[in-house]
Amino acid sequence: MLEVLDIHTSYGLSQVLFGVSLQAGPGEVVALVGRNGVGKTTTLRSIAGLQPPRRGEVRWRGRDLAGLPAHRIARQGIAYVPEERRIFADLTVWENLDIARRPAAEGAAWSERQVYELFPELEEMAGRPGGVLSGGQQQMLAIARGLMGNPGLLDEPSEGLAPRVVAALGEQVARLKETGLAILVAEQNLPFVLGLSDRVHILEKGEIRHTGTPDELRRNGEVLQRYLAV
Repeated sequence: MLEVLDIHTSYGLSQVLFGVSLQAGPGEVVALVGRNGVGKTTTLRSIAGLQPPRRGEVRWRGRDLAGLPAHRIARQGIAYVPEERRIFADLTVWENLDIARRPAAEGAAWSERQVYELFPELEEMAGRPGGVLSGGQQQMLAIARGLMGNPGLLDEPSEGLAPRVVAALGEQVARLKETGLAILVAEQNLPFVLGLSDRVHILEKGEIRHTGTPDELRRNGEVLQRYLAV
């Protein structure tokens, strides 16, 4: 579904990614973990076309996305939910969802009903402005808005949320996985990641240093200490 092949990405003269490669198939949750500033968000921005790689390939459902602007990549089914959420505070919950509605590239499109089934709280607040929602509710809205674009990717789902909301969100991500969505998660919350991922990539200085399953990573204290200890 998603293939990232040897991408190198820079911001001006500052190179951030050095040959990152990964894959995410239908119904898979793949995680990017690592300390702050190692290139997790840049990897996602590269895939979404917001910071195009200067070398390498990003392929989605077999199609090379090189040279496509971000809005056309989004129409292919790749939704980027940023850490800072960026919902429209003055629009209602329903308007936030409606404005993001896009036809599906293939298969059935996500509907409001499906989104509300995943996030029942949003249906109860459909007429409220996004700006009055709590942080956790805004994060749900950001993900739901991404789903209305019929996405293949999500980013930073648990950032800044209370533990209770994170646990509930983990259950929702598991349900998204069951729909066949390919989900790429960049996270600081290691327990959250290990509880829902099929595969984990550890980034360090713009390179993938270790790849394994959650169980393998839990057993590898040396790797955890080297790359993830603060």
